[in-house]
Amino acid sequence: MSVLTFLLVAIFPIAMAFAAANDLFTMRIPNVISLALIGGFVALAVLTRMPLETFGMHVVCALGVLLLTFALFAFNLLGGGDAKLMAAGALWMGSAQILPFIAFTTMFGGVLCLLILSYRRMVPADLLPLPGWAQRLHTAGGPVPYGIAIAASGLMVFPTTELFRMLQA
Repeated sequence: MSVLTFLLVAIFPIAMAFAAANDLFTMRIPNVISLALIGGFVALAVLTRMPLETFGMHVVCALGVLLLTFALFAFNLLGGGDAKLMAAGALWMGSAQILPFIAFTTMFGGVLCLLILSYRRMVPADLLPLPGWAQRLHTAGGPVPYGIAIAASGLMVFPTTELFRMLQA
């Protein structure tokens, strides 16, 4: 694997980890993260001479996830940054791994919600000098940094994708 290929592949885990951390501490996922994921995927596809039909299937998967997540956003069930991150992550998954990506995101999201609900009940926020981000997590009915679940799912599924395995050869 060339250095350039390695650097392009590294975009995925770095961007996902940064998105998770940023969502935890600020409750925001900057657009630049999703754009880096999209740009990195396109550059990697060109560099590896990905067949056009394979590239097209990756794009179709990403667009399908974008439609699904923006519907969730429209019903205030998911943040806009989460919707864009999920679609950009789906671009890297391809058709073979899109369902595991969605399934793991759903499972990790459920566990994350349970952990935050437990945190809200068990940690006495009024008695502890919690930092601002921890106070935001403690707000009853407040948002959940779902980017953590999306990133965890992406990091778990990515090594099983055809794209990743192709680069191992």
